[in-house]
Amino acid sequence: MPVWCCRCSLAGHFRTYSGTETEGQLLNSFVQYFGESLGRKIKRMPLIEETVLPGDSLLTLPVVIIGNGPSGICLSYLLSGYRPYLSPEAIHPNPILHTKLEEARHLSIVDQDLEYLSEGLEGRSSNPVAVLFDTLLHPDADFGYDYPPVLHWKLEQHNYIPHIVLGKGPPGGAWHSMEGSMLTISFGDWMELPGLSFKEWAASKRRNIKSDRVMPEEIACYYKHYVKVMGLQKNFRDNVYITSVSRLYREKDDEGRSHQNEDISTQHLEMEDGQKSLIKRNWEVRGYQRAADGSHVPFCLFAENVALATGTFDSPGRLQVEGEDFPFVLHSMSDFGAAISKGKLRGKADPVLIVGAGLTAADAVLCAYNNNIPVVHVFRRRVTDTSLIFKQLPKKLYPEYHKVYHMMCTQSHTVDSNQHSAYTSFPEHNVLSFKPEMKCVLQSASGLKKILKFSVALVLIGSHPNLFFLKDQGHSIGHHSNQPITCKGNPIEIDPYTYECTKEANLFALGPLVGDNFVRFLKGGALGIARCLAIRQKKKHELIESGDGGGDGVP
Repeated sequence: MPVWCCRCSLAGHFRTYSGTETEGQLLNSFVQYFGESLGRKIKRMPLIEETVLPGDSLLTLPVVIIGNGPSGICLSYLLSGYRPYLSPEAIHPNPILHTKLEEARHLSIVDQDLEYLSEGLEGRSSNPVAVLFDTLLHPDADFGYDYPPVLHWKLEQHNYIPHIVLGKGPPGGAWHSMEGSMLTISFGDWMELPGLSFKEWAASKRRNIKSDRVMPEEIACYYKHYVKVMGLQKNFRDNVYITSVSRLYREKDDEGRSHQNEDISTQHLEMEDGQKSLIKRNWEVRGYQRAADGSHVPFCLFAENVALATGTFDSPGRLQVEGEDFPFVLHSMSDFGAAISKGKLRGKADPVLIVGAGLTAADAVLCAYNNNIPVVHVFRRRVTDTSLIFKQLPKKLYPEYHKVYHMMCTQSHTVDSNQHSAYTSFPEHNVLSFKPEMKCVLQSASGLKKILKFSVALVLIGSHPNLFFLKDQGHSIGHHSNQPITCKGNPIEIDPYTYECTKEANLFALGPLVGDNFVRFLKGGALGIARCLAIRQKKKHELIESGDGGGDGVP
């Protein structure tokens, strides 16, 4: 099968996406663009077979970003040369931090010591740079204040680092597939990205924002528009699916030879395991772009650095119980919404079974309740558990979620021997199995089993990232080795100030993959990565100018 690969050379002019342009032309024009950005003259690049390793000089991108949600967008913004400076009139409410900012007012935040600036700050993220950037963009937000950012932004073209952002859908990532009728948990201002006020954007689009919280559809449109208005489109490619991200290796003894013999497969590496004859070099990113006619065009990119910004919505959490694969057991709000809109649940005597005690499960309860569909709500925790998300939400700001929580507490199956017609909760219960006759076996904390009949089951117990394209699905780069990556229990282990994986050089991660679920905090990851890469690019250019090296590849 032919594959588009930037190991070859190509020509053509970079163009923006158009429906009449073929996928091959798109990818070819993209590589031509980066060839010009890197100051290299590149000839035409034909499609090649996946097994072919041609000897042409290697075009390697400085950065490939996987994921085009808010994490990837924000990182692209900073890598495109946008720099935050302390505004002339700004006074940060934290006097210690403000004094530090005044010390280097002439420098952008990207060029300052992030560890020094972050010292002593506290916030709702475990990553210090995330807390720092959040307090610069939303000073004292956790105390209920709505202070303006203390930063202003400048576009400095000389700070541009060539990069590409690869995503499955349009810019905005998973926000385009979220249930559109529910409000976001965060305020609209907290969902915005640097340099473009969400409120001002909404006003310019004549969108009627009735409350501080907004619908996911509004946020998805904002992110898509953000990429356009900030001039980031040239860095983005949609309908792209990654199949493999792996290291390339070379033999130390062959450093002076032609590039043609430098690449060694992962299989070769494993065969040579334990020997010191191999060193790591760049990343190879393989995948395909889906064309308008549904066909797949494979491609291959090479990168010095890879940034993982995929989020955690790829794989819905599963109970891992018998019968969970039956077609009447759903795992997403979109599937549930589709079933309702198609009238599949209209007139059903049996209730919908909803499993989970998070906000998505609460959204499902509200959706069913508003459509006059009876609900049986099953969850493992006690209603008095302080870790329930409802305990952390002010009633005044989130009345709909507290309505669900009130029903969870007051309409339990233990309150009345007869189940409530509209809603019944089963706290401290686990699902043991689903039966083909659309029945579910529950077990209480005391061991008592109960069988319930339902019309459709909806399992909403969170989601996990799908890093299948990494070696061992990325299990080796988490805090707990050889375990799946999860946002809460086992995020990717990173340097707290550069966001580089501690167990894999030149691999970066940000957003939910490192524990930052909220948009307001994931922006700190983009700041940390941008500073790290800017420093390395500067050092590399100094080496090239001095004639001491600067070839592509990981040293």
